[in-house]
Amino acid sequence: MIADTTAINRQRSWFIEGNSLWLFGYGSLLYKADFPYLECRPAAIRGWKRRFWQGSHDHRGTPQAPGRVVTLTEAAGTRCVGMAYRIPPEALGPLDVREKNGYLRFTTELTFLDGGNDRGLVYIATEDNPAFLGPAPVPEMARQIAHSHGPSGSNRDYLVDLAHALRRLGEEDEHVFALEEAVWSVSPSPS
Repeated sequence: MIADTTAINRQRSWFIEGNSLWLFGYGSLLYKADFPYLECRPAAIRGWKRRFWQGSHDHRGTPQAPGRVVTLTEAAGTRCVGMAYRIPPEALGPLDVREKNGYLRFTTELTFLDGGNDRGLVYIATEDNPAFLGPAPVPEMARQIAHSHGPSGSNRDYLVDLAHALRRLGEEDEHVFALEEAVWSVSPSPS
């Protein structure tokens, strides 16, 4: 089910008074930064882990056959590595539309991998949104990902592109890599 959060996010305008703000990306924002940004730096946030627990009815699936995309779930003692983008405030409008299916803006403390920290925004789909699918066995999630396709392309490509982006960052993500391996056993790579 599509849960359009665009209007809610436009009311969440924390610290957007200046010329720019940081945005933390941990999913498709790692490899598809199709928005204006002034700078990007590898970064991490603490207490969160990436999970393929959010349904995608509008990008990597359809309302009848949703795909699975990542969100963040709280996990004490963990860190999630991604990319921080310094964006102009006007970039948030299109990002709110891109992330509209259940994702809400939150503030977070960013730790830059090259040193320093700052506050930023992150989009998270919490378990109380109607598109949240939650956990499932890896083979089941892999089958769903392998067979889902939506207006933004195949769900398998989303997973594979995310895994490649994480490898470029030197990040080990057991959840993503286990799903990637399982997806290839369900749907071999095209020749």
